Amino acid sequence: MAINKVIVIGNLGANPVVSTLPNSGQNVANFSLATTDRFTDRRGTKQQRTEWHRVVAFGPLADTCQRFLSKGRQVYIEGRLTTRQYEAKDGSGKRYRTEIVARQIRFLGKSAHAPTAETSDDIPF
Repeated sequence: MAINKVIVIGNLGANPVVSTLPNSGQNVANFSLATTDRFTDRRGTKQQRTEWHRVVAFGPLADTCQRFLSKGRQVYIEGRLTTRQYEAKDGSGKRYRTEIVARQIRFLGKSAHAPTAETSDDIPF
């Protein structure tokens, strides 16, 4: 038995970049997600460590990312880890990239573009 499952909650580092795959015509969204761990070290000093994760979403999920995600948005991502190999642009050899392939994305917090409620001293009654 084997399990390849990742769950992260974090904030987008930038707006998703959405492109179309040449062979299938399917959309793919790529974005980075930051997770921050806060802890107290042995000396009693409060510390924090931020990890950056590369996330990729395909098809309808990529379309949803394009419509609703933006820099700073907090999201829950569930998916699997994958590592892919590619040639460096400068021809210097192989490179590897580990990514989370999203299966499910839940939007948390408020959208950066969501309208805010305005308050007024004028009472309509």
